[in-house]
Amino acid sequence: MILNVDHLDELDTVAHQLLAEGRQRPVWLLDGEMGAGKTTLIKALCRALGVVSTVHSPTFSIVNEYTTHEGHSVYHFDCYRLKNEAEALDIGIEEYFASGDYCFIEWPERIMSLWPAMYYQIQLSVDTDGHRIIEAEIV
Repeated sequence: MILNVDHLDELDTVAHQLLAEGRQRPVWLLDGEMGAGKTTLIKALCRALGVVSTVHSPTFSIVNEYTTHEGHSVYHFDCYRLKNEAEALDIGIEEYFASGDYCFIEWPERIMSLWPAMYYQIQLSVDTDGHRIIEAEIV
């Protein structure tokens, strides 16, 4: 699936489209350059899932846990500051992946060998006019 986002007000619709396609994959890998909109998209996904907590980048904590109005957990990882995959193992990333709860991972290339066998790959990019392009693939 390829989606073009011209305005931020389109993100809620995009989030619902992505959740409809990727609902069978709890682990989502969001890849894109700095400023491509990974955290902004995750905020929209969390809104669509009914998260009642404040959603913000877990840059320093590595992982944030959010709760939906139904009491389900949603995990948001920012692997940018990880020095190596051992640090991800130390925080129990494999247990998060095995939980069956949504796990949205920014900078997944830093933990490549830890990816589960099945996941939802999201590639974000920005064209020359500043529009976002979102490419999604079930793996």
